[in-house]
Amino acid sequence: MTDGTERVWLVEREYSDKGLLTLVYATPDGERYMQSNRSSNMLQGSGVTAAKEATADQLKPVEDLDLRERYASEAARVAENNDPDDEI
Repeated sequence: MTDGTERVWLVEREYSDKGLLTLVYATPDGERYMQSNRSSNMLQGSGVTAAKEATADQLKPVEDLDLRERYASEAARVAENNDPDDEI
């Protein structure tokens, strides 16, 4: 990690019927997240990694307590079973 960034872990991925992939990465405590949308065509040759680096301005607060707990649990599971650069 570099100064000013925080590691976030993949906690959710959802495919839409329109060929879009929504990825959600969250901090280990589940309190903040970042979301990105990709076209399934963009995934050719570039996989989804277990973790990313995010700056504070890329992260949004998780308001819902249940969702925060779920994100924290999933981030811990992914971190335990994968290296940050692993494609999952």
